[in-house]
Amino acid sequence: MAEPKKKGLWSGLMRRLSNAQGSGKLEKSLPLRRASDGDVHSRRWRSERPDVSSPRRRPRRPDPRDLKGKGKERSNGHRYEPAPLSEWPPSGVSSEEELTLGHAMELISRGVPAYKGHKRPIPHASDHYYGLYTTTAGNHGDENDTANQHNAMTQLTTLKIQGSGPPTYPWETLEQPSLAFGYGTRPGTITLNCWANLFSTLPPHIGLRDPGVVPRDVSLTQIFDRLKDLEGGLEDDDEELLYRIYKRFLRDPDKIFSPHKTMERQITDLVMCLSSPDWIDFSNPKNQVVTRFIYDTSPENQQQYHKFFYQLLLSLELELRINSRLHTDWAKERLMAQIPPKIQWNMALARRWRDFVRVEEFGEMADQVRLRFKLRKRQVKMLKRFAQMMKWPNLADTVDDLKQRDADGALMSVSSHAMAFFSGLVLPGTTFPFLIMNSLIDVDPDKATDNLALLTHLHPHCGFQYRNSYTYWSSTCIVGKVLAPTCLELAGWVGPARPTIDLGRSQIARIRARKPTQNILTPGDITSMSDRSDPLGPASKVYPVKDYELLTPDMDDIVDTIRIEQVNLKELTHKQVSGPKLFDASIQFAIDGVSWPLVLSFDVSFISAWPCSDGPHPLFFDYVYTIRKVDEVVNIIDWGKPNGRERSAESMPLGSSKATQPIIEGDDDTERVLVIEAFGNTDNEVLARAWCSHWGLSAIVADISRTCMACAIREAYAATLTVVILIEDQPGDAE
Repeated sequence: MAEPKKKGLWSGLMRRLSNAQGSGKLEKSLPLRRASDGDVHSRRWRSERPDVSSPRRRPRRPDPRDLKGKGKERSNGHRYEPAPLSEWPPSGVSSEEELTLGHAMELISRGVPAYKGHKRPIPHASDHYYGLYTTTAGNHGDENDTANQHNAMTQLTTLKIQGSGPPTYPWETLEQPSLAFGYGTRPGTITLNCWANLFSTLPPHIGLRDPGVVPRDVSLTQIFDRLKDLEGGLEDDDEELLYRIYKRFLRDPDKIFSPHKTMERQITDLVMCLSSPDWIDFSNPKNQVVTRFIYDTSPENQQQYHKFFYQLLLSLELELRINSRLHTDWAKERLMAQIPPKIQWNMALARRWRDFVRVEEFGEMADQVRLRFKLRKRQVKMLKRFAQMMKWPNLADTVDDLKQRDADGALMSVSSHAMAFFSGLVLPGTTFPFLIMNSLIDVDPDKATDNLALLTHLHPHCGFQYRNSYTYWSSTCIVGKVLAPTCLELAGWVGPARPTIDLGRSQIARIRARKPTQNILTPGDITSMSDRSDPLGPASKVYPVKDYELLTPDMDDIVDTIRIEQVNLKELTHKQVSGPKLFDASIQFAIDGVSWPLVLSFDVSFISAWPCSDGPHPLFFDYVYTIRKVDEVVNIIDWGKPNGRERSAESMPLGSSKATQPIIEGDDDTERVLVIEAFGNTDNEVLARAWCSHWGLSAIVADISRTCMACAIREAYAATLTVVILIEDQPGDAE
């Protein structure tokens, strides 16, 4: 009996939904293709920024006709043992030797990350819209460029659309960019996939057509009675029990001649019912703190309370039917691809409810409902640990108040944000960081926290100062991104960071930063990513040893003359809006006793480099780069621009207390990578990041103990970036 149901699920529902909403395809990921397996352009693009439809230039090889001297030498038969290289050419290999593909891969490509770009269609949208993603393979071991979600406290920021467990690919999550592949391993960084996804072209939000399917009028008791029943699962093996949904909550338009007893017809009816604009739209960020609809149990909010739980019930009925054991995983995935995004957000809420909440008591009124929250104890421990690691200024009193409220069963009544955090009713996406921070602020008994009450995910580029002790910045705020090397990054927050004299004792600050205009990823850049970052360079019959070099950073001469002096915030009085004040941010450094202010003008990104293994690795000669010490970058202007040799009014040297002639770097190759050696004190890395923000240059951040210099440069080429910041992580760097 199961097989006909599976067939009906596909042929019936998918035909209906495809006709009403359009269709989307879930394609299997193709295997990685090496650059050496296909044709590679040899022409180098040295002109202006390429057209958006065109890929960037690939690495080139010398014309064999230009080679002088003796004919090519064959491999001498030396057996290469898999060991890290300390010199190039390695022992037993001549500099004039030409390697076969197998030997070249063994010597050069072993343990090197291989990047592949993916351009994927958006379901229910035209071909003008697409999502951009990356996947990486090749390095040995389990390490990657993504932060551990447990350690980073970001488990509730993401949700796989179909199935349980962590997603395998970034396009499998409801929230986009996928936060399962979002936070980088270094504080204040993101992953290569998240960087690529920032350049996706997504369709505008379009409301669903009202299908005219109206649910029955039911009481709150009927709703909670069914919610209680569904805790034991769906009666998917009994058509008569399944059909009760029409007797209780829906109306069957064909009940006389063709009643909707099959599961696929019920799924269709539920989707059509939930498409009504009368329901709450949880895909709208304004509605994603879901507990604000049920926090108030007074009679004045009874109607809203009733609507929320009725919508939750219908979403749960839909979610359980789609994930019935009678359907194959393949059918479920294809079906979910057809569900409109607005309905998918309803189902996300239903899954959170099914995982974390149980009904204990209920009645006709909202204040008679009693719920049990399975996640509460874990969330209490998480909030305590978050406060401790962030060195919360009023830690002792806050922890005492947290324990007392927990013992009294009063945590859910603190605020709607606290109710969402402690209950686990958290939709995936950007709300969670503000839920955990607002929960901490609301539990803190200090009256000064009243000044911090307007923190919201709707204004994510923000931070605040508390008690003149520390500042805390969201991970999406440029101040947090730049100061992160001196701090911890937890649950989407960077801190504890140094205080500033430009804010009150306890005050919120919204930070203004422009969108960068350089380093724009195009679909062509994505599809050519593998070719443009291939460690061997373009495909060839042989691979000359002299086309490669082994890079070793200077770890002996480490700069120790850079210190952060202060963080400056300048209020924008002429652009003030309601709510927290808006500021421009800058950081003032002392470099060898000289003050250098750097304005954080652009909201750039820092990408955590993917780790390599068996490094260091050789670098193909056509990946061009320039190395500079971190204290030299303040003299570099207009990096990566065609006019890099010219001085313009917008490109004057940064203000300082002594006269300094700027060093203008670069040549006509606008893709040359600047490698900044920022080893030593974490203030060095902060300076490098601040310089990037000042000029609008996003960068790869590579810990040299995990990623060699050559692999970091290749990843910069893959990401179309022109800056690499090299650091060496030291235990206890973030105080």
